[in-house]
Amino acid sequence: MEEKEFRTYFEERVSEAKVQFERTVDCKHTEFDDLYPYMTEQPQFFWYKRYVAWQELLTVVKIAEDMDVNWRTLFLDKQASFVEGRVLDAKVLDDWYEEQEKLETESSKNE
Repeated sequence: MEEKEFRTYFEERVSEAKVQFERTVDCKHTEFDDLYPYMTEQPQFFWYKRYVAWQELLTVVKIAEDMDVNWRTLFLDKQASFVEGRVLDAKVLDDWYEEQEKLETESSKNE
């Protein structure tokens, strides 16, 4: 695999892991729901699925770092800081979209 293809592959993997995590933050259906359909009615399942998606994201980011792939460009600054902090807590879930929403609000005011 050529270096450019290699970098593109890891950027895509980080992007997919980010989308998967964001779907869990939004309480949307993910691949994980398909693995454990009998668990979806359990309240703790949503937290568990968030932790699994978070761990997948951290793992893919770690591999990307090991391969010198710049993953930070796929995230807002605050999101990248959360990933670097590695701890999934309520602040991450509450503030994951905060900066993005602020930018969208500002751009709509300017239109």
